[in-house]
This record gives sequence, structure tokens and C-alpha cells, in this order.
Amino acid sequence: MIDHAHDLASVRDATERLLTAAAKLDNASVTEPSRLPGWTRGHVLAHLARNADALVNVLEGRPMYASGETRDADIDRDAPRSLDVQLTDVRDSAARFQEAGAAPADWSRVVQLRNGVTDAAARVPFRRWVEVELHHVDLGIGYELEDVPAEFAEREIAFLADRFTGHPDVPPTRLTDDTHAWTTGRVAEAPVVTVTGSPADLLGWLAGRRNGSGLRVEGGTLPELPPL
Repeated sequence: MIDHAHDLASVRDATERLLTAAAKLDNASVTEPSRLPGWTRGHVLAHLARNADALVNVLEGRPMYASGETRDADIDRDAPRSLDVQLTDVRDSAARFQEAGAAPADWSRVVQLRNGVTDAAARVPFRRWVEVELHHVDLGIGYELEDVPAEFAEREIAFLADRFTGHPDVPPTRLTDDTHAWTTGRVAEAPVVTVTGSPADLLGWLAGRRNGSGLRVEGGTLPELPPL
């Protein structure tokens, strides 16, 4: 069972970690490249703010974004802003998300996300947690995948493994960190490939943040994952 209240608290903690770290930047460093191709740190911060508002839309029954083009234009518009404006926007939009999450609601209802994706409302706080943790890493300011909470890493590995389950281009694969195990890829009686590594390396590979060079592969080559 998804505990949305727990995840909302985790989002709040993760947001505070990000804001505390980002507050050590300056206006010049906000304009520097992030770890995401084509995006500055300002783009990442602008996206985090606009994503919080988009998920408020989801929780309140409105379209997540007016359109993909509007989403991209809003991020490009907000990316060049000064650090203080960026941080205020991230903090204020995060507060709006927490307020929407605290409102009485049927958390078992199905909500509409982007590109026709649907999910239980109760999973929306976890989806926001993913945004905050991974984009904190993407800022390239000293927070690494090794630093994310262990619970988050385990749950996000499971979430992404499930996302690729049944995908025709991914061979039947077993993932393990030598403590937990997951399966992904095409459904088969037994996995063909076993991929072993630390939670950070597994998460980085599944989330498109690492190339998988830190993983051990048995039974074949490291599967090529489709874009998220």
C-alpha cells in the first residue's frame, strides 16, 4: 500500500536538502551547464518549480501541462532568472504542492499525467520525490546517487524495473544489489541476463544517469534501455 502522507513528508525533506545546497550557488553558477544535456542549472530549477505546479494540476483534476510546447517554453523562460528568484519559486511551488497534497481527497482515484499516462493519486507524491532527488543530482553540486535515501533508491529501482517490464526490446533481466532483486524486460520463465551492482549504479543506469560501467553482467551484455 502506498503511504502518500509519508511520501509527502519525504518530498518536503528532499526539497529542503536541495534548497539548502542550491543556496550556496551564485548567479553565475546558475547559468552553467547542469548534467542534463542542453540544460543549465537554471533550467533544472525552473523545471522543478513548474513540475510542482503541474502536479498540483494533476491532484486537482486539471491537465498536467497545457501542452508539451508550453511546458518547454515555460522552462526556457524561467531558466535565466537570478538565484534568489529561482529559489523562491522552487520553495513557493513546493509549498503549493504540499498544500494540495494535504487537502482531503480520494487517494485511490486514478489521475491523468503526461502523454496519456495514468496512475493512482497516491503515487503522485512519490513521483514528485523522484523529481526532486534525481534533479538534485542533475544540478551537479555535490549531491550524488550514493547520497539519496536508501528507501528512495530501492523504491525507484523497483518502479523503473516495473516500467521496463514487458518491453519487447529489453531481454528478460534480473537486477540485484546482492540484497534485493528485481526482474524487468520481456516476460520469460527465467531471466537471461543478470545485472548486479550497488543501488546507486543500478538506479543511475535505469534512470539514464549512468552508462552502467559500474555494473557486473552475467549471461549476456548489458541491455540497452529505451528512453524514459
